[in-house]
Amino acid sequence: MTSSKTASQIEKVLYTAKTHATGGRDGAARSSDGRLEVKLSPPGSNGQGTNPEQLFAAGWSACFIGAMNRAASAQKVKLPADTAVDAEVDLGTVGDGFQLQARLAVSLPGLDREVAEAVVAAAHQICPYSKLSRGNINVELTVL
Repeated sequence: MTSSKTASQIEKVLYTAKTHATGGRDGAARSSDGRLEVKLSPPGSNGQGTNPEQLFAAGWSACFIGAMNRAASAQKVKLPADTAVDAEVDLGTVGDGFQLQARLAVSLPGLDREVAEAVVAAAHQICPYSKLSRGNINVELTVL
């Protein structure tokens, strides 16, 4: 099965993450290299595991910091050591289906607001998670 959406083709694969999940939201997931092994539980349940929305939020915020590093370097700006991204990913319904939306709150303490906003805007163009979401879900970026 292939996607009907037209996308840019990757020219060179840098890394392939491989995972295996069982049991859906009441199951478990692990990576092929053994570095990730998590129990999964539905959001808001009393289960002891995490959920896909938390994993997505963690991955996106970490990736976004990497994209900000690249954007800042291109703009000849040094990011503060305590740069942080707080990601919130909502799971909701649209009609009979489900939908995500997200908010990224970016902390760049000590950077001029205009500079910080330029770095965040550039990072949002670079970050693969941002590209994945663009046009598909509502995303709100805030510079704290």
